[in-house]
Amino acid sequence: MLNDYFSSGKNKEPLKPKSKDELPHSLLGISYTEWRDAKKKNHKWRNIRWGFLLFMNLLFVVSFTFDLSVLEGSLSGSRLIGFYLMDPFNALQLLAISSTTGYIGHLTMNFWIGLITIFLFWFIFGGRGYCSWMCPYHFLSELAEKVHLYLVKKKKIRERTYNIGLKLVFFIGFLLLAVLTRNLVFEDLNMVGIVSKAMIYGPSLLLLWVLAMLLFEAFVSRRFWCRYVCPIGTTWSFVGKLSPVAIKFEHDKCGYCLECQKVCLVPHELWFVQRGKATQDVHFVGSDCTRCGLCVDVCPGNALNYAVKGASALV
Repeated sequence: MLNDYFSSGKNKEPLKPKSKDELPHSLLGISYTEWRDAKKKNHKWRNIRWGFLLFMNLLFVVSFTFDLSVLEGSLSGSRLIGFYLMDPFNALQLLAISSTTGYIGHLTMNFWIGLITIFLFWFIFGGRGYCSWMCPYHFLSELAEKVHLYLVKKKKIRERTYNIGLKLVFFIGFLLLAVLTRNLVFEDLNMVGIVSKAMIYGPSLLLLWVLAMLLFEAFVSRRFWCRYVCPIGTTWSFVGKLSPVAIKFEHDKCGYCLECQKVCLVPHELWFVQRGKATQDVHFVGSDCTRCGLCVDVCPGNALNYAVKGASALV
């Protein structure tokens, strides 16, 4: 069970690749193309996720518009039926500032309740699941990604990627800026907060910053903000290392088609789907995974599915 949680299996000896006769399409007696394309238009989990994301964000709008005490505030900090919820990176910035000013003892009970509550919820449901199931900028970025992929396919632009370690540079940098300035510096640039507040309280000039980033992602580097910059996603990635809910990969059902990597928002986490890369019969996708379900939707062999880590050891 502990191995399920802490071992990615990346350092193990790779499994022997399956022969053509062992591949799923051969076992089913159909052509590879027919098998590969079977679920290309399946969007079950994407539609469920988009529905949940839009519902929760519109709940903020409805609560504010009609003065209902249901979901108040914004994604930077809110109250759900009077119960406080705190953005984790805002909380980290406050703790970092307080550690140098001696203010930690003055942080309110509501601060701790809000932080612990939201931490426990997203710990259970998958860390960066917050990004794809709750964040309104993530929704916009997915649409920009569709434009980007279309332009790449038409050879109008080329794909640009950067070292994934860049996210740690931004994470540490924003924390240091908070300490040095004693201000929540990131909040002025935070796409999540800007879009959330614009939906609830009305648009501001900060939406030009959001538009600029979306254009950059559409024409230069897809999902740049979410993959490399946003410290909220990085915070949830740390939490996701221990989260019980994850995407489970079963090697015996895989046909090496790579359809999952093509749609994956963090394709480096699906390293084991490539022929000759899997080192175990079962892998769990890493902590950068947003649990978006796009890979589950398109996998023709049903090799990828939502699962609870260590569940098999409990049965």
